Amino acid sequence: MAAIEEKSGGNNNRIGRKKLSTRVDLTPMVDLGFLLITFFIFTNALEKPTAMNLYLPNEKIIDIPLKTARSKVLQLIPAANNTIFYFEGDDLNNLHETGFYEDGLRQIILRKKQQVGTQFGDAKEMLIMIKPTDECTYENVVAVLDEMLINDVKRYMLIDAGEAEKISVLKHRE
Repeated sequence: MAAIEEKSGGNNNRIGRKKLSTRVDLTPMVDLGFLLITFFIFTNALEKPTAMNLYLPNEKIIDIPLKTARSKVLQLIPAANNTIFYFEGDDLNNLHETGFYEDGLRQIILRKKQQVGTQFGDAKEMLIMIKPTDECTYENVVAVLDEMLINDVKRYMLIDAGEAEKISVLKHRE
């Protein structure tokens, strides 16, 4: 590290006067620099971007209608101001509103999953239809897709909201 060396002069007649010399060893500082460089290079190289898999339907089966019981379907309509409207089956008259908080959307999905599990014996038969409106933000759609992943929902569809859903959402806000 650093050392202080005493140099004695050629003249020993002077008393109390010693010449001191300092020498700084930079080897530990260089070692630390290389350690920091390697740490940042490795952490940057090991960090990979994460992406969510979005399964798209096969083009051959798009025209084939999906047959499932209405009681297995939960329809979600993400709208403006971080709100989600939902209804079960195809009954738009039974439209409810919730948010993205933990007691909101997650509890609705879990309740529907439990209901389908007790009624049909397999909770994985539940189908969720996600129909974002024009006012919905991209962040809200990603949050809904995250909830599908968190709640282990295997069957969900991302489709456009129809005119009937848009009108019902507007009426429900008023």
